Amino acid sequence: MGIFPMADGRDADEIFWVDPRRRGVLPLDGFHISRSLARRMRRGGYQVTLDRDFAGVLDGCADRPETWINAEIRALYLALHQKDAAHSIEIWNESALIGGVYGVTLGAAFFGESMFSRATDASKLALAHLTDHLARQGFRLFDTQFLTDHLASLGAVEISRSEYHRRLHEALSARASFGADRPLAPAQEVIQRRTQTS
Repeated sequence: MGIFPMADGRDADEIFWVDPRRRGVLPLDGFHISRSLARRMRRGGYQVTLDRDFAGVLDGCADRPETWINAEIRALYLALHQKDAAHSIEIWNESALIGGVYGVTLGAAFFGESMFSRATDASKLALAHLTDHLARQGFRLFDTQFLTDHLASLGAVEISRSEYHRRLHEALSARASFGADRPLAPAQEVIQRRTQTS
């Protein structure tokens, strides 16, 4: 239906549904890798994984002064993950989780719920690898819910509710698999593909 849950804070008892008039989406063929991000990816020194620590990513996203992730939302997303309907991508520095993104999958749509970063560029690295993986897995829609300056700098755009619902219907009518068991592409391949499509 294109709505998503939020709470007023971590201690809030109630969850409400959100349906923005303008929607943020990240075109899977339009992710922008800046020169500095490409240098960071080529330099390496980080590891990227899928679904290795979903709870850790969820908790990383909630670890801020103000969060919409209350105890009930946390439990519900963990349950969705157990049903293979919610997934995460993690960025590691050796054994330390330094960034990540999690979201829900339906059909060929990925609904990005939240992301976090404990090191410079960690969330950008997660999004670069995630968009490439989703495109290779046949996804058609990456819903970011809202458009932030950070997401806009990476290629995200804002569309009307009616256009969003058109794209949502198209994505829900298709099939894609998150493929957490599939290997992620090396950074150099991700950069090369982004360069070819941008």
